[in-house]
Order: sequence, then C-alpha cells, then structure tokens
Amino acid sequence: MFTHGASWDKNQWDKQVDYFSQYYQTITWDVRGHGASSLPKGMVDAVDFRKDLIGLMNHLQIKNAHLCGLSMGGHISLQTAIHNPEYVKSLILIGTPFTNKFNWYEKLLVPLNRFSNLFIPMSVSAKIQAYTLSKFNKENKHYINSTVASMSYKNWVRIWNAVSRMESRNDLDKVNCSTLILYGEKDTMIKRQQEYLHNNIKQSQLIIIDNAHHATNLDNPNQVNENIHQHLINSSDIY
Repeated sequence: MFTHGASWDKNQWDKQVDYFSQYYQTITWDVRGHGASSLPKGMVDAVDFRKDLIGLMNHLQIKNAHLCGLSMGGHISLQTAIHNPEYVKSLILIGTPFTNKFNWYEKLLVPLNRFSNLFIPMSVSAKIQAYTLSKFNKENKHYINSTVASMSYKNWVRIWNAVSRMESRNDLDKVNCSTLILYGEKDTMIKRQQEYLHNNIKQSQLIIIDNAHHATNLDNPNQVNENIHQHLINSSDIY
C-alpha cells in the first residue's frame, strides 16, 4: 500500500504501480483532503490519517500489508506500524521525517513555514515545488505543479497545520517489523533525520538513492523499485 506525500496524490506512485502490480496486489489511495478524497469540516487531526488507512484496509478486507510512503505518507505508515502493528507486514519509508523538531533549525523553520503558508497562494506554492523538485527529472514539473495547484488553499492550510505537528521520535523503538529506509542523496529536506531513524528502528536498512531529491520515487523510479522489490522478497514469506 502506497501513501503519497503532502499536497500530492496517489498518482505519485504510477511508476511503482506499473512495476509492482506484476507481482503483488498493489494499492494507492488519496489521503483526506488530497486528490479525490474529501476533507471533513473542523480541525484536522493527524491521527485520522492512519485511521483512514486502517479503515481502507478493513474495507478491502486486507489483514496486513507492506506499507510504503514518501514524506507525509511515510510518517503515516510509520505511525501505523507504531500504533497498529498488526496491520503492518513491513515498512518502506522514503524521505520520511519522524518529527518536526529534530534540531534547532527545524524548531525555528517549521513554525515559520506554517505561518508563511497563510499568505502563499497554492499556484505559487505549486510553482516553487515544481521547480525545486524537478531538477533530476523534468517530467516531475507538470505533475507537481498541476497536483499542488489543484488543492484547496483552505484545505491545505488545515492539513499542513496537522502534518507539521506529527511526532514519532519517542516511539521509534516500538517498530518491530522489517523496515527499508530510502532517501535521495540530494534531499536536504529530510536528510539530517535519516541516520537517527535507522539507528532507532531495530530491523532497518538504510539506502541512499542516486540522483534524487525529495521526489525520490519520481526522480529515480528504477533504483527505488529495485530496492523495494528486494526488501519485499527478503521480508515476505510468500513471493
């Protein structure tokens, strides 16, 4: 089960679906407030993200699955493994933050980022993201720009307020499943957290993806797919 990053949608995983659906039942979904999923009124609680994932699995009568996510999607998958481990066969965390207070830099920058979002139109955010995250793969630009720009500004402010407060630092030792940690070699957004993540999840493997930034699975899909596939073979009792 693939869970996308914040402000993106399930189409982020098209190249993974094309590859892995040859071998596995492969599922993507839109997190609430993204893509085709609605966002209920009121405060957004990040706990609901993993509850939605579990609800989807229950609806599809899936007892457990390999959970893969990028950025926000990785953190949702991580929190599912922490709080609902019976649903998780293994984890694949791509460019995944586990806290927004890792060091003084994040403690200062994240609240400023949260505040600045109140004044930046989605069309501008989309262009900034598309430019920044398409340097290794020019094809990223259209997908990121169109997907981010299509989000409701009011929904995004509410969603990011919740996402930027997600916290799992003190619970990493509760992850007991096989875990693959991937991040792009040029991913300055989350690189500083990855060694700590690896050192505090017992059964984890850390691999750096070449020629990739935060849009890691879009920048270098072949290397990402190869590493995920090997992880699935190693951690699955049935192939």
